[in-house]
Amino acid sequence: MKRSITRLLMAPSVILLLVWMIIPLSMTIYFSTIRFNLLYPGENNFVGLMNFEFFITDPGFIPAVSNTLILLLSVLIITVVLGVMLSALIDKPFFGQGIVRVLLISPFFIMPTVNALIWKNMMMNPVYGIFAWISQSLGLEPIDWLSSYPLMSVIIMVSWQWLPFAILVFVTALQSQDTEQKEAAQMDGATGWHIFRYLTIPHLARPIAVVVMIETIFLLAVFAEIFVSTGGGPGYDSTNLAYLIYNQALLQYDVGVASAGGLFAVLLANIVAFFLIRAVGKNLTV
Repeated sequence: MKRSITRLLMAPSVILLLVWMIIPLSMTIYFSTIRFNLLYPGENNFVGLMNFEFFITDPGFIPAVSNTLILLLSVLIITVVLGVMLSALIDKPFFGQGIVRVLLISPFFIMPTVNALIWKNMMMNPVYGIFAWISQSLGLEPIDWLSSYPLMSVIIMVSWQWLPFAILVFVTALQSQDTEQKEAAQMDGATGWHIFRYLTIPHLARPIAVVVMIETIFLLAVFAEIFVSTGGGPGYDSTNLAYLIYNQALLQYDVGVASAGGLFAVLLANIVAFFLIRAVGKNLTV
């Protein structure tokens, strides 16, 4: 009786969630099987898998997939490695610890568009950016980062915004670490490196897996930074799957091909997340 009442009370929420997920997915699948170009609104004939073939054979497909994976792996490595190191540093009490933690976490609350504008205009501008000023102060030629190193520039922008998230998760996890183990290890002659390697890293195994999982979901759909800073260029040098789908849907007005690309992006996201989580869990689980 209690189980039936529980299921009955949960039913509206479950049904709403299913409708919320199934309707957009069903429409995407439907649009991916018809010719739906906004320039030709009357021609909506069934084309089967032609939209998928057109998307896969697009000249920007291979660069977009490779850039998506490079961006994902680079940001994950930067945020996890620096996040663990900085979290371990600020976990020890020192003067101004609270202020330092707030400053390290604050970039996460900046909107992606604002983040891209800050880096594009204040940091990487070859005329009046901070990097250009540093180069000129050292007698070097300023670098046009967005033109010469577009993908690296996007990686720096995204890493700067997601690093605080990793720090926030890791600092929270370190606060629950057993101090008695660390004190016992110190009494037995363990160095700071040994404590970090054999106590801190295993303790952060699950938080690292959580950070990797959550960041993977969002990093596969990075768009604002690319749209604001590089526009996917030069050429396809900084185009990822999300920007390629945007290009098909809103620049070429081909909703059918863009829907096929969206389904491919969902498939890729599940594959990448599956292997990343298995790799992290296998290597870090205590």
